[in-house]
Amino acid sequence: MESLGELLKSFPSGNNALQQAERLMEELLRDPLVERLMAKNPELNRETIRLNLNRVYQHVTEYRNCSNCPGLDSCPNDFEGHYTLLSCNVIGDQVQLTDRKVTCKKLLARQSEEQIRSRINSFYVDERALLQGYSADEIVSSDLERMKAVGQVLNYIERTKEQGLQREGMYLAGLFGTGKTFLMCYMLHELAKAGFTGAIVYMPEFVEDLKSLMFEPGKLKETVDLMKETDLLIFDDIGAENLNPWVRDHVMGAILNYRMNRKPTFYTSNYDLDALEQHFSFTNKDGDELHKGQRIMDRIRPYVEIVHVTGHNKRGRKSQ
Repeated sequence: MESLGELLKSFPSGNNALQQAERLMEELLRDPLVERLMAKNPELNRETIRLNLNRVYQHVTEYRNCSNCPGLDSCPNDFEGHYTLLSCNVIGDQVQLTDRKVTCKKLLARQSEEQIRSRINSFYVDERALLQGYSADEIVSSDLERMKAVGQVLNYIERTKEQGLQREGMYLAGLFGTGKTFLMCYMLHELAKAGFTGAIVYMPEFVEDLKSLMFEPGKLKETVDLMKETDLLIFDDIGAENLNPWVRDHVMGAILNYRMNRKPTFYTSNYDLDALEQHFSFTNKDGDELHKGQRIMDRIRPYVEIVHVTGHNKRGRKSQ
């Protein structure tokens, strides 16, 4: 933003400069913002305005910038996302005009959203699903066939806000593209606004990455500990991963064993629970291990509310 000093330098020198400065002051005195300031503070006189001309100019200019805001990324004010506010004080017989920087509503909204986002960790999930805006009305109306599922998710959110973390999570089962992941991201976003932490893990890529983490025990422990301790944990597209016994028994088993009866865990899947048990009961390495599949399911089945997500395939559509 051009300062008053820079503006005055652009004026011709000599008497013309004094005339231009006087004209600028008269314009400022006629500005509605300055008129309101003087009406609110009768002790504020022309001499005080003259002595604080730079402050007054900055206040008026930044207010105008904010009134025609081009967006935070193009903020023309000296301090991005802030504007200058003036206040008048009388100390003894001296009238003093002071200024301070105030955060604008757009920056406050961004900071609030960043704080919300900082409570959510994502592993291999498209960040756009977590960063976009959400509307409960839009979620309900975008596909009436899944209204029952949406209602269950909204009720769960309200219960958690009112009562705190629930003992049970949710298991969202349905065909490809019906919006299961989107509904879970919406839940994370809403509960993050209420102060809860969360993590969402895309299982197919997570399982593949775990193979390299086997040789980085420190990083593996850090990842597993985060998933144990976060308030809300979502395993996205569970059942689509290329399972191996180590992941099932030592990673998934450890996480779920810790969380059950402590914190809720959520799942999205194209399988129902019986089909998921079959998935966990077979690995390419060891073949059928029915008891191990049942063991992992004993840490899932009793701790979830079943949500059947029906509706149209929304992949590639803007509305979820």
